[in-house]
Amino acid sequence: MMRVRKRNGSSEPVDLNKIVRAVGRCCAGLTRVDALRVSTKTISGLYDGATTRELDSLSIQTAAALIVEEPEYARLSARLLDTFIQKEVSNQEIHSFSQSVAAGHKHGLIADRLLQFVQANARKLNAAVDASRNDLFEYFGLRTVYDRYLLKNPQTREVIETPQDFFLRVACALTDTAKDAIELYRLFSSLEYLPSSPTLFNAGTRHEQLSSCFLLDSPSDELESIYRKYTDIAMLSKFSGGIGVAYHRVRARGSLIRSTNGHSNGIVPWLKTLDASVAAVNQGGKRKGACCVYLETWHADIEDFLELRDNTGDEARRTHNLNLANWVSDLFMRRVEADQEWSLFDPKTVPHLTDLYGEAFERAYAAAEAQGLAARKVKARDLYARMMKTLAQTGNGWMTFKDISNRKSNQTGKDGNVIHLSNLCTEILEVTNASETAVCNLGSLNLGRMLSDGKFDFERLRVNVQLAIRQLDRVIDLNYYPIPTAAASNSRWRPVGLGLMGLQDVFFQLRMPFDAPEARALSKKISEEIYFSALTTSCDLAEQHGPHQAFSETRAAHGELQFDAWGVVPEDTARWAALRERIQKFGLRNSLMIAIAPTATIASIAGCYECIEPQVSNLFKRETLSGDFLQVNKYLVRELQALGLWNDAMRSKLKMSEGSVQDLTELPAELKAIYRTAWEVPMRSLIDMAADRGAFIDQSQSLNLFVEAPNIGKMSSMYFYAWQKGLKTTYYMRSRPATRITKTTVDTSHGQNASVAPNMPVASAAPAAPAPTVTAEPKYTEAEALACSLENPEMCEACQ
Repeated sequence: MMRVRKRNGSSEPVDLNKIVRAVGRCCAGLTRVDALRVSTKTISGLYDGATTRELDSLSIQTAAALIVEEPEYARLSARLLDTFIQKEVSNQEIHSFSQSVAAGHKHGLIADRLLQFVQANARKLNAAVDASRNDLFEYFGLRTVYDRYLLKNPQTREVIETPQDFFLRVACALTDTAKDAIELYRLFSSLEYLPSSPTLFNAGTRHEQLSSCFLLDSPSDELESIYRKYTDIAMLSKFSGGIGVAYHRVRARGSLIRSTNGHSNGIVPWLKTLDASVAAVNQGGKRKGACCVYLETWHADIEDFLELRDNTGDEARRTHNLNLANWVSDLFMRRVEADQEWSLFDPKTVPHLTDLYGEAFERAYAAAEAQGLAARKVKARDLYARMMKTLAQTGNGWMTFKDISNRKSNQTGKDGNVIHLSNLCTEILEVTNASETAVCNLGSLNLGRMLSDGKFDFERLRVNVQLAIRQLDRVIDLNYYPIPTAAASNSRWRPVGLGLMGLQDVFFQLRMPFDAPEARALSKKISEEIYFSALTTSCDLAEQHGPHQAFSETRAAHGELQFDAWGVVPEDTARWAALRERIQKFGLRNSLMIAIAPTATIASIAGCYECIEPQVSNLFKRETLSGDFLQVNKYLVRELQALGLWNDAMRSKLKMSEGSVQDLTELPAELKAIYRTAWEVPMRSLIDMAADRGAFIDQSQSLNLFVEAPNIGKMSSMYFYAWQKGLKTTYYMRSRPATRITKTTVDTSHGQNASVAPNMPVASAAPAAPAPTVTAEPKYTEAEALACSLENPEMCEACQ
């Protein structure tokens, strides 16, 4: 008779009914799953000496593989995984939250401060843990939490906390009282709001670096400064920070070095060294470091800079780990528009240009041209075309707008306060200088969980914003700062970045096409309410604790709010007038409050679509550090089931159409409009919606643009439109790869694992590389093909 080995090391005869009952218990309340189907597959994997852990894993994998057939299997596989986690934790004699924290402290993972707080409030905190909240997870989210966020025994690598212990641990680390900790825990565990990955990774641990983003001003043009910047970046990256760094001040290639009478090799060799450093310093062993370099468009090395991510040419002048962004002035865009020349300068000759924007920059730039200081001149349109080519071929070289970013920032209310760059994901805009490294703490509201009775619940949104802003503000005081200039900046400005995710979920639940007038109006109203509630909360905090140190240097101190910079009049002007008056009386605790980050990872945990984006596909594979997962649009499936159209034939058609429903003749036009993908929504609409919400975003937003077949003309018009609409920044330009995976049917009959059937042409999210089996389709020219084809959604995880 076959025997199985249990987790405690003992063995017992196989009891098939036990397997069936275990799966059956997890199916309670799920009406569309087949418990016997999962149990049978699990039983077929039995062999003499098999472990119960192996059998549990097989059940999970079997259920997960069926998600593409029926989305309810995402709930079943999550429940099976939850049971697996509970067994793993309890097998180590950990049966309560306080015991989990004590175990973490014993293993050197938990900070003394947190242990003492939990011990002092153990009864209340243990009673607050609500295991039923685990049922809110879908498989992909819970798998991500299990694989990457739960604390593990350093020796056995088994997790020592449950998902609810994890949420409560983070909440306790961010509060001072048990009451506040429990309130914050309930917010986290509801999945209506989540802080960013660094906070989730590190809260309550011995290294509480909780901030997401660090922005470093350019090193000065000196050897010591450049190497000091390498060290700063390494220290920040070590503790899970995403890095933005400017290189505007470093001299260009060919510049005379007076001390040696030689000539500079320009910025490329320095960036090559930075590239290697970023790759070498991983983030707490959880993911590799990430850094984006910003360069002003007038820098004489701009053309070399734009080639850094090319896959051809001299490898000594390529930096494949760095992201690139253009810091673009209005003057350059106007010269492109007028088809004029553009002068490139060595920053050694014009060092003052870096610290100027707007009219002051334009006067100084024109004066430098008049004095004959330019290193050389190029046609503005030629350089702009080269920028577009870099975007098309690499996805990098993001377009961010220097003058707009400075003019519309609350922090630039005083002369000399200048924003020199954005961050890794282009949503953070903060003042930097030699003594201040800008820092931002992020979190995102899950709008998809804020509907009640078929309507968006604005009161629930307001309450959640208040809690979120208080949590983000608390991080500023608790945070560990790896370098002194980061601590100096954060204490002076106290910026936070509250964002959102699940906007697409809201539109699906309300059955609105993404860019319908009513969807656009709702998106704008949500953004206005978030901004109003955030300002109100920050003003309340200022009344209690005093405004941030630099409040007098901000535009808000003079009564100017974000929508004023856009020339927008908000709804209900009376309440805004009252708030404006309160702000001038009490100040603001935080100089900046709203920033929409990509949310690649926390949206997965929350089970919603990322940030402000339309869905990429109705059927797609996700490749992450946690494994490969096949996902199907659950909202679409429910609609098709109601019409009697969800079957094997429809699944094959959806697969053959690469996740698009536009060519499915059985579907009514209404559904086709609602379930369009990002490739099918006009980019003009995305830009318009970004501009609408931009009037209520005091930092910026990670705005990806999607073009199926990019060409220079199409891209030029698109980015010009973004600039003309007043957007501060843009992010990736996404496109389809120039090859297509061979089309075969989706295999859902065997349930082997949670991956995709061979050669399935689902929308992928990993860096653009040819798939193992491809049929060449020379559909696009080289300039139109895009290397970044949504194959790496966790690129931005340093943000979220």
